[in-house]
Amino acid sequence: MRKPAAGFRVKLLMDENLPHQLRHELPGHECFTTAFMGWAGLENGALLAKAAEAGFEAVLTKDAKLQYEQNLINLPVAVVILRAPSNDIEDLRPLIGALLAALQSLPPKTITHVP
Repeated sequence: MRKPAAGFRVKLLMDENLPHQLRHELPGHECFTTAFMGWAGLENGALLAKAAEAGFEAVLTKDAKLQYEQNLINLPVAVVILRAPSNDIEDLRPLIGALLAALQSLPPKTITHVP
């Protein structure tokens, strides 16, 4: 697993559709789950707004519908959509390298797909 560039750290919120174990797979980044933040069950728009208010730089999700449900011009934070067969940690692990690379150059307030 590749380490992020020295001094490069992203504050990430993991959507409730991702396994908690994933936060341990992203060394050097601050990863919080929606459950930890007390935001489980929030609709996507409200979740993105809360994330921005709390200083998160990006939201990680497996919810591909999010890009069609949100006004992309007014995104409050970056969104990273993980494309994997399931949300099982074994299906997500092959994406870790591409995810870490994407986080190094993540444009603010955009949607990025991994891979």
